[in-house]
Amino acid sequence: MSNFSFAEWSNLLDQWGASSSSSNADHKPEKAIPTTTSVEKLIKEIENPLTREHALFALSRSNVPYYLYPFLEAKNKEKQYEYLRLTSLGIIGALVKVDNAEIVHFLLQSEIVPLCLRCMEVGNELSKTVATFIIQKILVQDEGLRYFCSFAELFFALTRVMGTMVDKPVGEPSLRLLKHILHCYVRLSDCPRACDGFKISLPSKFRDATILNLIRDDPEALEWLRQLFVNIATGNRGSPPLIEETLSILPS
Repeated sequence: MSNFSFAEWSNLLDQWGASSSSSNADHKPEKAIPTTTSVEKLIKEIENPLTREHALFALSRSNVPYYLYPFLEAKNKEKQYEYLRLTSLGIIGALVKVDNAEIVHFLLQSEIVPLCLRCMEVGNELSKTVATFIIQKILVQDEGLRYFCSFAELFFALTRVMGTMVDKPVGEPSLRLLKHILHCYVRLSDCPRACDGFKISLPSKFRDATILNLIRDDPEALEWLRQLFVNIATGNRGSPPLIEETLSILPS
C-alpha cells in the first residue's frame, strides 16, 4: 500500500497549487523549492513495485500533472528551476513508462507536448533527455503518432527542436539523448506524411561522421538510423540516391 493517504494527496495538491501561484506571480523561486520533497516522495512511490499501482491511480484521480506544469513552463535555467523542471519531468516520465494508452490520452488532452518541447529547448542535458523520452513514449501509442502527424505545425515544431539538439548540441553529443531522438524519428517515419516532411526537416548530422562514430558500437541505435532511411526510401518520400549514399557510409 502507498504511504500517501488521500488526505496527504489533498495537502500535496494544496502545496503545488500554492507554489504554482507563487511562481506565476514572479515570487522568488525559493518559495517553490520545498515542494520538491513531496515530488521526490511521489517519484519513489511510483518507482516502488509495491506502491506503484496505488500511486498511479491516485495520480490519475487527482490530476496532479496539472500542478507540475507551471514548473515545466519556466524558461529560467538557474539550478533551482532546473531541479524543479527535472523532478516534474520525472513524474510524467514515470507515468508514460507503463505504455498505457489512457495515460497518453490524458497527457495529450492536458497539453503536455508544448511543455516537453520547451524543456527540450531550455533544459540541461538530463532534462532534455527525460522530455524527449516522454515524447518518444507518447509517439509509441497510435494516438500520439496521429497527434503529431495530423497537424503540420506540431510535426515541424517537434522536428525543429529535435533537429536543433542533433545539429547544434550543447557540448558533446549524448548517446542516450541521441537514441531517444532517433527512436522518435523512426516512429514518425511510420507515417507517410512524416516521411514527406523529412525532405526538409531531417537533421543534416545524421549523415555526419560525428554521429556515426557515436553510434557505431551501439547496434540498436545503428539499426534505428538504418531503419529511418529505409522507411523514407521505401515510402518514396525521399531521394533514392541520397538514401543509398547515406546507407553506404553506415557501418556494416
